Amino acid sequence: MLMRSTNVVLGAIAIVAVAALARADAAATPKLPPGMTPQMMKQVMQPGPVHPSGIPADAAPYLGCIPTMGFHYVNPKNNPFGPMYGWYKGKVTFTEVMIAKTDFDKGKSWSDILQPLPGHHIDHVDIWFEPHGHPGYTIPHYDIHAWYVPHSEHMYYCNNPSGTKPAWL
Repeated sequence: MLMRSTNVVLGAIAIVAVAALARADAAATPKLPPGMTPQMMKQVMQPGPVHPSGIPADAAPYLGCIPTMGFHYVNPKNNPFGPMYGWYKGKVTFTEVMIAKTDFDKGKSWSDILQPLPGHHIDHVDIWFEPHGHPGYTIPHYDIHAWYVPHSEHMYYCNNPSGTKPAWL
């Protein structure tokens, strides 16, 4: 009887220990945005080349190759608002600002914040609401991109064969 009680107690301790380890492992692993895979996260977290042609000299690599957008660059003192700049396969592709939803909710306004880089022409502007945020800016916000390339081109950047915006963006 004593042996059976000891086994039950040891079994219960083992179950509690395994559960505690699982909770600790889950806490150590960052939660991925909805629809993002670990492979996508790895791609997003590998910054692009340092100082590619056309990116302002004060901008540094920020995040990796993001599907539909490419590599991001920003002056660290301007992060997260921006402006940020996009680059993909040898060319500058956009200027972006990210605006917190709370700033829009408060009725805040901005003037002349989204200007093209010298020598570039804006093809179109996309405004994407990010209800869960995304790596690099994890609060609900709006990504506002002034694109220098057609929508039909950038939507396929960074191994995005669907040509549609991933759910986690």
